[in-house]
Amino acid sequence: MKLILLVTAVTIFTTSLVSAQSAKQNDALEPSIRKLELAESDAVVRSDVPALEKLWAEDFTVNNPNNQVSKGRKEVIARVRSGLLNYSSFVREIESVGFYGDTVIVMGLEKIVPSGTSADAGKTIRRRYTNIWMKKKGKWLLTVRHANVICAN
Repeated sequence: MKLILLVTAVTIFTTSLVSAQSAKQNDALEPSIRKLELAESDAVVRSDVPALEKLWAEDFTVNNPNNQVSKGRKEVIARVRSGLLNYSSFVREIESVGFYGDTVIVMGLEKIVPSGTSADAGKTIRRRYTNIWMKKKGKWLLTVRHANVICAN
């Protein structure tokens, strides 16, 4: 009976210790992920392809608000170069950051103002978004993204 109690106590202590260490690591990582989110939206608004190539995974996949799935960084960058992703303003409000090992899921609200030849140029568009960052070869890269326009009514 004493052995069972000892094993139970050690198991609970070990689990609590691992959980506490993981929470500390996540607390330390969150500001970095928030900076990456800001850098990514800034690079998009500036159409900064070299910066986007550093932030987006090669297999970057986007379920975009135009009811299309873009597969691969090259395809999404082609949309940037063609002017389909052209914004005069891009602001994100992060509402949730979840940690799952080498994957971080960020969710929130975006307010964009398309410009140039983009659809709805000059209008403020509100969207819900989910970004999935994955650690690949020691570097955090945006790997999956979903955004949808919030209906006006």
